[in-house]
Amino acid sequence: MRHLKTATAALACAFALIPAGVAAAGSGPAPAPTARTTTAAASTAPSADGNPASLRARVAGVCTDAYQIGSTGYVKRAGQTIASVKQFYSPSCGQNYGYVWVWDSFRNAVGDYDVTSAVYSYARDEVLGKHSWTNTDGQEFWSSGTRTVNECTAGSGTVRAAGDPAPVGGYSSKRC
Repeated sequence: MRHLKTATAALACAFALIPAGVAAAGSGPAPAPTARTTTAAASTAPSADGNPASLRARVAGVCTDAYQIGSTGYVKRAGQTIASVKQFYSPSCGQNYGYVWVWDSFRNAVGDYDVTSAVYSYARDEVLGKHSWTNTDGQEFWSSGTRTVNECTAGSGTVRAAGDPAPVGGYSSKRC
């Protein structure tokens, strides 16, 4: 009981030292919408939609203004969809990127797996900007940028579960 009285007295003294006119965060009127600044950074979280500001995108050199072009393709294994495949375009960098997002249902069902992400050029009949990952359990995979904006292209991706003899693949729609 004696410790409780001492603690209460110390707490009361501490509150007495705080000036009454101090503003706390969030108190006072909000600034007008025109006076607000956008100091918050863009989200860097990975996303099924593809986030060019994510850590993996930055490591791959994806330009932050990249956006999806064409429609999403899918990678299927034994009739089940296991990944999405997209193609992105950056106007400021003049590059295309492949993007693969591995679905949670697949990740939770298997151990590790191998993934590739690339851009397929119809004009060259080549897979370009390809990145490969082996024995991974990651979810977000970006290719390198490719200078293919004047060509017909598609995002390309493969996934191979541990123990499978060959990968399964998918493509986004053809984009010219």
